Amino acid sequence: MKEDYYKILGVDRNTQPDEIKKRYRQLALKYHPDRNPGNKEAEEKFKEAAEAYEVLSDQEKRQIYDRYGHEGLKGTGFQGFTGFEDIFSSFGDIFEDIFGFSNGRRSRTSARAGADFRYDLKISFMDAAFGTTTEIELEKYQGCSECGGSGATPGSEPIVCPECNGRGQVTRATGFFSISTTCSNCGGTGTVIENPCTVCRGSGKEKITKSVQLRIPAGVETGSRLRLRGEGEEGEFGGPSGDLYIFIYVEAHTFFEREGNDILCKVPISMTQAALGASIEVPTLNGNEKIKIPKGTQQGKVFNLKGKGIPHIRGFGKGDLLVQTTIEIPTNLKGKEEKLLKEFAKLRGEL
Repeated sequence: MKEDYYKILGVDRNTQPDEIKKRYRQLALKYHPDRNPGNKEAEEKFKEAAEAYEVLSDQEKRQIYDRYGHEGLKGTGFQGFTGFEDIFSSFGDIFEDIFGFSNGRRSRTSARAGADFRYDLKISFMDAAFGTTTEIELEKYQGCSECGGSGATPGSEPIVCPECNGRGQVTRATGFFSISTTCSNCGGTGTVIENPCTVCRGSGKEKITKSVQLRIPAGVETGSRLRLRGEGEEGEFGGPSGDLYIFIYVEAHTFFEREGNDILCKVPISMTQAALGASIEVPTLNGNEKIKIPKGTQQGKVFNLKGKGIPHIRGFGKGDLLVQTTIEIPTNLKGKEEKLLKEFAKLRGEL
């Protein structure tokens, strides 16, 4: 069952339209989604307040609601709002009023989405392989906490621009033609601030530092891009915030090289191990692991360890670990070592 619209706005049935508008503005500023990211309760209250204001600010809808309640409104086709975009698009000029343009003649300024942000993040090879959680700090501007984004000293409001009379444009006659240009006094908003807020100096925004937690999925590589919705610049006049794009740079590893989701490493073995065969330990992402070197292994031989590479970022298995052998030739042979090696060469017919 829906809650009473008057109760939602915290007013009684005799409250005048101006007071209803004032109360809605307070709630819209308090529960606006950009000010409460991820807060489901605030989102619902924002939607409820918008629906209540839509009804109680319309004389016809209010009369129907006062007589027949919610059921009466159903007969008019009114169904409330489905989401934020619906609210922003349906209110249009109403939202301009809410965010500081509440004079009789509204400005020509419409809701604008905030700009997207870019952040370049450097992570280690191992963090890219296993994934990690990290925290970054962003400097950004958001609606002033003192004036609620209006730019005016609390208790005051912007006034109609005396130059353009609230139109946002000025028209000048030139011969037989009339030319309209953006009003230089108000910048096209149709309003000017006589008493600017002391915190934001009339801009309506203040600079803050915000900590944002990031979950880096396993398998990212240099050039990977992560997107955080709504963490960009705050929108203007009720518009949605921009997004934050995280561009990943992975540092090189001292031993491993990455090729797609496979990992390549070079492991030295001795001449005798290559000739006679051996069991050796090789490093992997999860510690050392033994592999068998068969007799007669040649320089550059690659051994494939299935599933020991980088996880596929979409979650479909892992790449392989490719172990390439490099045969080390002994130097500074001692007398007996050299003698035995010469005998070996004679047996092979090489001397």
